[in-house]
Amino acid sequence: MVRKLIIIGSGPAGYTAAVYAARAELKPLVLAGEKSGGQLMDTQMVENWPGTEKGVMGPELMMEMRRQAQRFGAEILDKNATKVDFSQRPFKVWVKEEEYTAEAVIIATGAERVMLGVPGEKELMGKGVATCAVCDAAFYKDKVTYVIGGGDTAVDDALVLTKYAKEIYLIHRRDELRASKIMVKRVKENPKIKILWNTELKEVIGEKKVERVRLIDKKTNKEQVMAADGVFLAIGHKPATEMFKGQLELDEKGHVKVKWGWENEFLTMTSVEGVLAAGDVVDFKYKQAVTAAGMGCMAALDAERWMEKRDE
Repeated sequence: MVRKLIIIGSGPAGYTAAVYAARAELKPLVLAGEKSGGQLMDTQMVENWPGTEKGVMGPELMMEMRRQAQRFGAEILDKNATKVDFSQRPFKVWVKEEEYTAEAVIIATGAERVMLGVPGEKELMGKGVATCAVCDAAFYKDKVTYVIGGGDTAVDDALVLTKYAKEIYLIHRRDELRASKIMVKRVKENPKIKILWNTELKEVIGEKKVERVRLIDKKTNKEQVMAADGVFLAIGHKPATEMFKGQLELDEKGHVKVKWGWENEFLTMTSVEGVLAAGDVVDFKYKQAVTAAGMGCMAALDAERWMEKRDE
């Protein structure tokens, strides 16, 4: 059976695309992944989602979006897409040995956080370990926090935290920040932020939440354990596009390229006509749930209109 639309991914972009596509009677199949819901499943309270005055828990928001898509007729499978063939239509998508075909595909596989791989990091994710200061900073009012990294993301996270946290330690493994000069200047001038140069995080310690961190000075090899309430990993994200290499045009960092610009009719179309993309798999700048959802809406509308135009 050739379906009208397959959506790969299930974060805000994937579920929003599913809602719009289902309402347009495209009967989308959503390959949500074995761990569905995207990065918001690891986020605590989301306070910047429009229409939620008191905020909403990340997992709760994702489950609500999932149920909404299902109510309009989207079929959702909690399976990982493992291979694609976009060389001809209908497009092929595999889940291990199981093959699905569709007239159009929306890619909403999002991005994967870059982890350090230190003890305690994975176990305490969402319990004091976080990857988005914009999302979670308000939970650390008058707390002691640590930001790991030295680029623009890390510096921006540290500055965001100054509105709430009592102390912010910026942990950088080198002796010079890689962020833009104006951002570095702001960090160095902020009395709440202390930069620990040539330092690496070795362990996150805590039972049910973050309690301490173990750090090591790379020059002296001296270790120290310090009290902590929060640890923000800001060493970057990588778009989840490994499966699409050789199938679609990607930028130098692995994001799927789409046809932004007024001269193009379908702004979310990729280098392969009929394959569209939305969310963090495309977005190299904003990386917010609401922008991902917006792009999911755009991709579904583009897919619908592209199929209508093709059939004219």
